[in-house]
Amino acid sequence: MEFDGINTVERHEGFKRDFKKLKKRYRSLKDDLYTFIDTSLRAVHVLDQPPESQGHFPVSGLGIEVEGLYVAKRFACKSLKGTASRSGIRVVYRFEKKTLYLYLIEIFYKGDKEKEDINRIKSIFNKESSE
Repeated sequence: MEFDGINTVERHEGFKRDFKKLKKRYRSLKDDLYTFIDTSLRAVHVLDQPPESQGHFPVSGLGIEVEGLYVAKRFACKSLKGTASRSGIRVVYRFEKKTLYLYLIEIFYKGDKEKEDINRIKSIFNKESSE
């Protein structure tokens, strides 16, 4: 997949598992993710729109500072008819502006779990800071 203004898109193993499970329930998820990256994510990080205007919020409560770490709370899913961008699907990611690198960390349905997996996020960035 190539996106205008984003050089690299990488997926954490946990994201891949989450995505595979959700894709069984929401058939349009693959196309929806592509659209999300190409529009909403690009608008915030490449075209410099305010993150909150697109439903992207910094992840808090980690106890460590990680630049570019966001949870997107607006994700349009065609399989969830009538919900538009407030589908309840959340995407946790990190975007490095200097290198235009996108790292997808977690995707989940808010009805299944209320909040992002803080332990997964901490383990990723604790490893990174110790290297």
